[in-house]
Amino acid sequence: MIRIVDVQPSAAVPGGNLFIRWTRTDRKSNSRPVVNFGDTAGHLISTSDDLIVVQVPSETLGTDLTISVNNERSDPFPIQSATLIATNLHPVANPALDLEGNLYTTLSGRRGEKVPNSVFKIDTHGNVQPFVSDLLNPTGIAFNSYGEMFVSSRYDENIYKISAYGEKSTHCKGMGVATGIAFDREDNLYVGDRGGNIFKIDKKREIFVFATLEPSVSAYHLAFDDQQNLYVTGPTTSSYDHVYKISTSGHVSTFFTGLGRPQGLAFDAEGKLLVAASLGGRRGIIKITDQGHASIVISGNSLVGLAFGHHRDVFLASNDSIFRLRSNWRGRLLP
Repeated sequence: MIRIVDVQPSAAVPGGNLFIRWTRTDRKSNSRPVVNFGDTAGHLISTSDDLIVVQVPSETLGTDLTISVNNERSDPFPIQSATLIATNLHPVANPALDLEGNLYTTLSGRRGEKVPNSVFKIDTHGNVQPFVSDLLNPTGIAFNSYGEMFVSSRYDENIYKISAYGEKSTHCKGMGVATGIAFDREDNLYVGDRGGNIFKIDKKREIFVFATLEPSVSAYHLAFDDQQNLYVTGPTTSSYDHVYKISTSGHVSTFFTGLGRPQGLAFDAEGKLLVAASLGGRRGIIKITDQGHASIVISGNSLVGLAFGHHRDVFLASNDSIFRLRSNWRGRLLP
C-alpha cells in the first residue's frame, strides 16, 4: 500500500519543486517511484523511503498527484498547479491589475535596451497585446484609486503616467534608479530608488525623501498593509535579506530577516504578507505572518512577483512568463 502523507508546498508553477512525505508497505522493492500530475510524470530530484522531491512538469494540467511503484498506485492527493498564460516577457517586479481585471506586465530588457513594446496587457480572456512602446526599462507598475496607471523607468529616473490608450506622459523626474512604486490610500505615490531612498510624491507632485534604506543590487519592491505601513524588499549581496516596515511617519524597522533575494510582495485579504523570495534554499512565494513565521506556499524557481486577481486568482510573474493559479486565497486588491 502506498500513501501520500503530505505535500509541501501544495501549490507550484511548472518547474517548481514539491516535497512529498509518503509511506509504502513494500519497502523491499528497489523500483523507483513514479510521481504523476494527472497523466504527466514529474522529474524526480531525489527519493528515499519517506521523502520524494519532484519537479512539476511544464505540460501538466492535472490537479491530482499520485505515486506509483510497479503496479501499485496511491490515492490522489490534491495540489494546485499554475497554468502559463503569457511568455516571452521580462517582468522584474509584480504585475498589476486595473479595475476591470486586466493584467499588465513588462518586457523590461537589459539596462538601456530598447524593445518594440515594453508593457503588455493581458485581458480577462487571456489575450496578450502590446500596450506601451518606447519606454526604456519599465520596472514597477501601479494604479491609483482612480484607475490611472503609472510606470517607473529604472533607466531615465522618471515615473510615467499611462493613458487608457497606452500613451505615456512624464509624471515626475529625478527619482534615481526608480524601481518599485506604490500608492497609499491618499493617492500619494511612493518610489523606491535602489540607491537607498524611498521618495514620496504628493498629489501636487511635491517630492520628499520619506525614508532611507541600504542600497539594493536589483530593485526595491513596495506594498502597503491595511494600517498604511509601507513594506519594502530590496535584494543586497547578502543571502539573508530583510523585509523592512516603514511607519506612516517614516520610521524604518525590520519586519523579517532571512530571505534570499526577496522581490515582489503583496498582502492577502487576511493581512498576511506574501513575498517572491528564497527561504532555506527553496524559491517561491513565501508567506510571513504577523508573528514572524515564514513558510513557502507556492514553489517556483524563478518567481519575481505576484498579484491577486478577481475570483481568487493569483497571478505569478517569473523572469520571462506570467502564470495563473486558481487558489483558495483572497487578495487585497486596493492599497
